[in-house]
Amino acid sequence: MSTPQVGDVLPTIQVRITRECLVRYAGASLDFNLIHWNERFAREVGLPDVIAHGMLTMAIAGRVATEWGGELVDYSARFTRPVVVPDDDKGALVEVSGKVGAVNDDGTVRLDLTAVFDGKTVLGKPVAVVRPRS
Repeated sequence: MSTPQVGDVLPTIQVRITRECLVRYAGASLDFNLIHWNERFAREVGLPDVIAHGMLTMAIAGRVATEWGGELVDYSARFTRPVVVPDDDKGALVEVSGKVGAVNDDGTVRLDLTAVFDGKTVLGKPVAVVRPRS
């Protein structure tokens, strides 16, 4: 990897989240909240349909950082909009991109990420700090 520069653009990834993904994530995380699998309940609480787990969305966005950079030192984001997952074979398409926001004195790199679903960002200020591979 060449020396990162502020403004460098990271490769974009596209990930489809299906209902099967939600079931697998619920089992792995032990997060069985009804809004992630029960359409009737999700609608009763005002959602348009079942939604992806926020931490699943955040993990998907984090892949851009780890696939680009190496060791993840710090990572944060806010959950701003849900990723609605339809009951079909296509699922919900999440597109994640990023750029180098800062090269720190300690050799780490701040990556400013963007996660988009249905034309809107779904994470607020997702920022990853990575230690690039040598």
